[in-house]
Amino acid sequence: SHGVPRSLHPTMVRSALSESLPPQSPRISSRASTGRRRRRIRLELDDGTTLDLSPTVLDQFPLYEGDTVDAALQAQLLDADLRHRCRETALSLLDVRARSRTELARRLRDKEFPAGVIRDLLDDFEERGWLDDAAFARALARDRIRFKPRAPVRLHQELQRRGVDSDVADEQIQRVMREEETSPDQLARTAAEAWLRRQGHSVQQALARTEWHETTEKAKRRLLNHLARRGFRGSPAIAALDAARALARQWVAERPDP
Repeated sequence: SHGVPRSLHPTMVRSALSESLPPQSPRISSRASTGRRRRRIRLELDDGTTLDLSPTVLDQFPLYEGDTVDAALQAQLLDADLRHRCRETALSLLDVRARSRTELARRLRDKEFPAGVIRDLLDDFEERGWLDDAAFARALARDRIRFKPRAPVRLHQELQRRGVDSDVADEQIQRVMREEETSPDQLARTAAEAWLRRQGHSVQQALARTEWHETTEKAKRRLLNHLARRGFRGSPAIAALDAARALARQWVAERPDP
C-alpha cells in the first residue's frame, strides 16, 4: 500500500538526524605551554587543528580544555595573536633606538606583517605619543650636532632617508640649531678640530706650516675632503680649514717634537 513506512532502519534515522543538526564545533582537547622559554600556549582541538597563541591573547579569550572553538572564534584568536606579535616586534625595535613612522613600517613589512595591521598599530602608537616624527627628527639632529657635527644639508638628507617629511626635517633642524646656539660655520670648525685631534703629529706639523709645501697641501686636501663628506663646502669649509691651521700652529708651538 502507499504511505509512510512503519519503521526506519536505525542507520537511516542517525543519518537523517545528522543532516538536520548543525555541525558540532571542535573542542579543545589539550592546552600546554610551548616555544622558546615557553612563552606561547598551544591549543589542540579534537578535529586536529592546532593553535599557537600568546598568553596575552588567551587573557582576552579565556579558553580551557573542553571549550568549543568555532571557525569565527579561531579567526578572532589568530587575528588578535597577529596584532600582538606585530606590537611586540615594534616595541622591541623602538627599544633599540627611536625610529620614524616610515622606518618602523618598513621594518615591520620586512617581517611580513600585513599592511593593515601595521597601519592600525602605528596609528595607535602615534595617538599614545610613542611615535612622533618631529620628536624623532629633533633628537637625531641634536645628537648629530653635539657628537658628529655635519652640515644641515647632510642632516636633512639623513632624516629623509629615514622617512621624515622634508618640511618636518627642515623645521626641526632649524629649531635644534637655535636651541644649541650654533651655525654651519661653527659646526664646520668643530668637525675640523675633531679631525685634527685624531691626526698624528706629522699632519699637525704640515698644517701648521705657513709656507707652501707638498705635505701641507696634502693635509689641507684631506681635511677639506673630510668636511665635504659631512656637507661642509665653500666658505664654512675654508673658514674651518683656516681655524684648524691656526690651532695646529698653536699645538706645534706648545710641543714642537712628538
